[in-house]
Amino acid sequence: MDTELTREEVLKRDIPWETYMTAKLINSTGLQLLRRYDHRPDNVQAALLDENGVAYVKVFVGILRDISKQETVEYMLAMVDEMLTANPTRARLFHDKSFQDNEDVYRPFVRLLSKKNWFIQEKSCKILTLIISARQYEETDLEDITASQKKADTFNEVLRSVLDWLITQLRNPSHPSRGIPTAVSSLATLLRVSKVRAMFVKADGVKLLAPLVTPATNQQYIQLLYEALLCIWLLSFYDGVVESFSTARVISRLVEVVKISTKEKVVRIAMMALNNLSSKGNFAAEMVDLGMSKVVQSLKLQAWNDEDLLQALDVVDAALKDIIRKLSSFDRYKGEVFSGNLDWSPMHKDPVFWRENISKFEESDFQVLRILITLLDNSRDPKTLAVACHDIAQFIQNHPAGRGIILDLKAKERVMKHMSHPNPEVATQALLCVQKVLLSAKYASYMQ
Repeated sequence: MDTELTREEVLKRDIPWETYMTAKLINSTGLQLLRRYDHRPDNVQAALLDENGVAYVKVFVGILRDISKQETVEYMLAMVDEMLTANPTRARLFHDKSFQDNEDVYRPFVRLLSKKNWFIQEKSCKILTLIISARQYEETDLEDITASQKKADTFNEVLRSVLDWLITQLRNPSHPSRGIPTAVSSLATLLRVSKVRAMFVKADGVKLLAPLVTPATNQQYIQLLYEALLCIWLLSFYDGVVESFSTARVISRLVEVVKISTKEKVVRIAMMALNNLSSKGNFAAEMVDLGMSKVVQSLKLQAWNDEDLLQALDVVDAALKDIIRKLSSFDRYKGEVFSGNLDWSPMHKDPVFWRENISKFEESDFQVLRILITLLDNSRDPKTLAVACHDIAQFIQNHPAGRGIILDLKAKERVMKHMSHPNPEVATQALLCVQKVLLSAKYASYMQ
């Protein structure tokens, strides 16, 4: 495998087209077209394609279908790649109605993806991506339904083959440095097709794509991150992606990227993905748990120029405020305390929750508070102990008679024994709580 071969080098070759005509692998019309086109200046080639583009595409596809000599295959792929790079709309030529049903424009390129030659694989992938994305979805007459179904089945088979190759590249790249970027770049185009999203998720592609969503510094990795985020954003339009995104921890990866990245296009596309996902599954609550509210406020203070980014920040901000309001109900808090398993859900650290609900702690002779204190004796879970100490401190801080009530309920001694707890989080929360018991409310406010 020649990993360093370039298109420019390949196009310097002289291909003996006459020999192929003698061997009946191309006809005289094909030879005539090739003689006019090959090794001619760009403007001459462009004029020929404008005048007779479909005929040229038929010749190019025929050569790739019928000729297997490596040097010729590389040359023809380089020629098609150059043609499409100069003007990507030329990919529409491959879908011209003059192609017969038995003329499969995809198959030669799909077959070449399996060649043990990176140049051939990469160019075939790039060309297929452009051809697939240029496919026109047209209304079909009723009498053509059978033919149309056959074409659709063929197209689905092509999509599966291309996706299989792309997923293989993500898992085990053919080229050490270009395999993964090539696959991600192709996916960033192909995932615009809705059925490709479903196929990609079903093929378990998300778990291979997700690890690429990680903060990047140098330019090469920033581009890879951007295209990986573009894929995540396109997938976020598909409702069936929720489970795969949850398993692959996509939300925490996106939050980490927007926290650290400074590149506007990277932050924009990550925020647009978070925007779409904020209304799916339990993702908004997860964003709140990950501290996304503070991140959004910080981002809103920066001087961004991109309208899509500003809009995404506003939408996500509103969604997070809404979920915090729902998550911060006293009934929800009470249910968590009664379960005996406490977690750092948003309400524990939400000042508004404590201000608005502090009087409710008095219900049923301070039942919720008494259970919190009991957890200090009975729970073996460090997180539950830490949260319980924190919440008792919040009660002292926010209730006018909090300090006295805690002392009456003999909570101080129970909290104090956890100041030497082996878990540093428990010890810290116990210390802060005891400080609030010992200090008057006036001074305890500085412990916040």
